[in-house]
Parts: sequence; C-alpha cells; structure tokens
Amino acid sequence: MNTLQNRRKLGLAVIAGVVVMIGAAYGTYWAMVARYYQSTDDAYVNGNVVQITPQISGTVISIGADDTQFVKAGQPLVRLDQADAKVALDQAEAQLAKTVREVRNLFATTEQLQAAVDVRQSDLAAARNDLGRREQLGKSGAVSGEELQHARDAVRAAQSSLQAAQQQLIANRARIDHTTLEDHPEVRNAAAVVRNAYLNYARTDLPAPVSGFVARRNVQLGQRVGPGAALMAVVPLD
Repeated sequence: MNTLQNRRKLGLAVIAGVVVMIGAAYGTYWAMVARYYQSTDDAYVNGNVVQITPQISGTVISIGADDTQFVKAGQPLVRLDQADAKVALDQAEAQLAKTVREVRNLFATTEQLQAAVDVRQSDLAAARNDLGRREQLGKSGAVSGEELQHARDAVRAAQSSLQAAQQQLIANRARIDHTTLEDHPEVRNAAAVVRNAYLNYARTDLPAPVSGFVARRNVQLGQRVGPGAALMAVVPLD
C-alpha cells in the first residue's frame, strides 16, 4: 500500500515538473520571440488608392482599361465625347480674334481722333487770326459789322468743333489708357475664356495619374457622367 502511494506521489511530482518546465520554456519563448509578433483573423493591408474622376460632364465613348489590368502613368483610361468641348473651344477662339480686332481698332481710332483734334486746333487758330485782322480793319471802317460778326461766329464754331473732338478723344482714350493690345482687359478676358475652353477640351481624356493596377471599375460605354463621379481606381504598387 505504501509502495503504491509512493509511486503515485512520484508520478504527480514528475507531471508537475513537466508542466513547470513547459511553462518556463513558453515564458522564455514569449519574452524573446513571440511578444514581437501580432496575429489577427481580420487582417488587411492599407495602401493608396487613386480615384479616377472626371472634372466635366460628358458621355463615355472609350474605356482603356479593366479591373486587375496594369496601367502605366499617362495611359488613357477613359475618354469622354469631345464634340461639345470642341465647339466651345472654337467659339472662344473666334471671340478672342474678334476682340483683338476691336481693341486694335480702338488704338487706331485714338490716333485718328488725335489727328482730328490737331486739325480743329489749327482751324481755331486760323479763325482767331482772321477775326483779329478783321477787327483791326473794322476800326478804320474797311470791314462791315456783318463781316466782323461772321468772323466771330467762325471762331465760336471752331471752338465748338475743337471741344467735340477733344471729348471724343478723351472718351476713346479712357478705354485704352495705360494698356497695350496684349494686356487690354477685354483681350485678357477673351483669352481667359479660351484657356478655360481648352482645359475643358483637354479634360475629356482621363489618363492614369500613376502606374498601378485598375480596381473598382464602375463606368460603362455610353454612360453620362458628371464631375466627381467615381469611374475606377488605380492602386499603385508602392
């Protein structure tokens, strides 16, 4: 009986020793290796996803890539119908050309009005000289009062013509003062419309901004899309 009890105690001691050794070994492994690793059943890798979205409205007429396909930066992905954007660009360019001609005419008209003012000043000077001569002759009775009155009327008429020419010159010059043809406000505004129309035309092509794999393609041929619509995404390798 005592022998059986001794064996039983020895067996329990051996089992306890083994458990302690296993615990010590795991504790050593965790302290040196396992604590530096993490695990989960819901793991994923988070990376940059570049969304492909249009900046203008349009109808999709071409799709250059599909899901999981590798694309290079600059490769066309989606193309929108260019017809409306091309018409708007042509109209803007025509309006710019018209505006340039109109502003050029303003500069030419200013020169013409300045020449007209010079002529009116000469006419006034001549009328005043004629009046002065007639007034001298009038003192001796060589010129009638009626002729003197005509001379005075001629001076007043020349003064009125000069003032009218000067007002026209001032009004026209106000539209071009301190400007050149290139930086005139009307020309710059028309040029800005051309640039905006060109950008809209260029934005009908949507290239890949980075190299990577296409994902989440949501666009279809013939689809009408608007600014900000998610057409597809590109996931770069890095």
